[in-house]
Amino acid sequence: MPEFVKIDGQTYDFQASIDAIDRQDCEESLYMFLRNAWKWVDPSPFVEGWPIEAVAEHLQAVCDGEIRRLIINIPPRCSKSTITSVAFPAWVWAQSHNSPTSGPGTQFLHASYAQQLSLRDSVKCRRLIESPWYQRLWGKRFQLVGDQNTKTRFDNNRSGSRLSTSVGSALTGEGGNIIVVDDPNAAQEAFSEATIESTIEWWDTALSTRLNDPRNGAYVIIQQRLSEEDLSGHILSKDSGEWTHLMLPMRYEVDRASIIYPNKIGWSDPRTDDGSLLWPERFGEEEVKVLERQLGPWASAGQLQQRPEPKGGGIIKREWWQLWDHEAYPPMDMIIATLDTAYTTKTSNDYSALSVWGVFSGDVIAQNAKTERVYTQNHPRVMLMNAWQERLELHELVDKVSETMKQMKCDKLLIENKAAGHSVAQEIRRLYGHELFSVQLVDPKSQDKLSRLYSVQHLFAEGLIFAPDRSWSDALIAQVSQFPKGKHDDLVDTVSMALRHLRDIGVLVRGPEWTAGIQESMQHRGRDDRPLYPV
Repeated sequence: MPEFVKIDGQTYDFQASIDAIDRQDCEESLYMFLRNAWKWVDPSPFVEGWPIEAVAEHLQAVCDGEIRRLIINIPPRCSKSTITSVAFPAWVWAQSHNSPTSGPGTQFLHASYAQQLSLRDSVKCRRLIESPWYQRLWGKRFQLVGDQNTKTRFDNNRSGSRLSTSVGSALTGEGGNIIVVDDPNAAQEAFSEATIESTIEWWDTALSTRLNDPRNGAYVIIQQRLSEEDLSGHILSKDSGEWTHLMLPMRYEVDRASIIYPNKIGWSDPRTDDGSLLWPERFGEEEVKVLERQLGPWASAGQLQQRPEPKGGGIIKREWWQLWDHEAYPPMDMIIATLDTAYTTKTSNDYSALSVWGVFSGDVIAQNAKTERVYTQNHPRVMLMNAWQERLELHELVDKVSETMKQMKCDKLLIENKAAGHSVAQEIRRLYGHELFSVQLVDPKSQDKLSRLYSVQHLFAEGLIFAPDRSWSDALIAQVSQFPKGKHDDLVDTVSMALRHLRDIGVLVRGPEWTAGIQESMQHRGRDDRPLYPV
């Protein structure tokens, strides 16, 4: 069809007519704008879904002045950044009416846990505004200013701006009419108490005072829940009714509906059946099950269900341990020991603790009362083989650790790289060298005990961790199950240290690569492949 057509002597511009309709539809609906803008910001096809309609509806209420404080909790990979940090600012600038939160004069401040992510979304937003489609419909309303057009910030000639920053950055002299916090913490930092506290301090002392117009400006926080004490939890725990909360769990939970639905603008979750999926067009049952398996119960409760504590509580549940009730261990492919050292032997100080772990390569398919077993390959599991905790002097500790290593025929000893651990490692190396086993210092990378244990939770939940039916193993299991509220936690670090190491070298990765990890880590042995488990 030609662009211009004469009808009854009149010349009609069809493209202008179509643009006028599109312009009106997109201005009236953020969701419609997102649908039309999608191809300019994301190469993947647009997937319809009521969850992103819900997010768009709430953001539109921010633009209209109906919501001044908004928290959105939504699972990962639900296009939250594309909607909130890319499409939303461009849509607000496209509005014909001006207010502190609407029109091209609106000033945005966007923050994320990493500057790289903030810059990514800033570039996408600018590209959308500069796209032929956007310029054709709204290019006459404003122009980007050339001298302030960078990755971190771009301005327009109507006093509007979009500034990108990262959590914790200095904000002196900066502010906005709409301040957006998109994922204030990374998932891997979820249970780092120091990181969470730092984020909250930054919010309380810096970002919460950055609105240009405190009365009419707006805050938007959008994130997957990571812990009870994350930024969403911190704000909601003190909320006196000023915040609107949109909470979208991956699986609908009927028993929570009365608490969270409907919210203040009258929106309610369309689901009614317990367990109904959030966005089956994008995340079907199989995809969700994979996510739940990968994340483990605790992370799934937070990141998927927006309930950062699993039903029933507990980090490592006792029932997740697989009981090995046979007289002999299976043949082990690799045996390691992990040591957490105390600083002194005073009663007020912690114990030194050691645990021993073996990797075996299959499931028990058939067995009799004693030895007849068949093992399938390429399915590694981990067996707790020994554990103890004692208050010992340095020379006593060195002797006991070395004796345990020799008795259990261990290949490697891991020791946390702290003051006492460094001394123990030096002394063991001096006395024994590398003839029987290697000694490796492990850097916890500033993570606390809680973070380390959370990082291996999924291995327990998947049924990969075994323990024999012994009193000493029950003591370790009890300590781990009670953590962090138990009286002692000395063995806890030895558990997470061992499993993190085995995971990091590829031993607990299902596939052919795990055997290569074992072989590489055992090159120091230089001996034949006789059984490595106690006879």
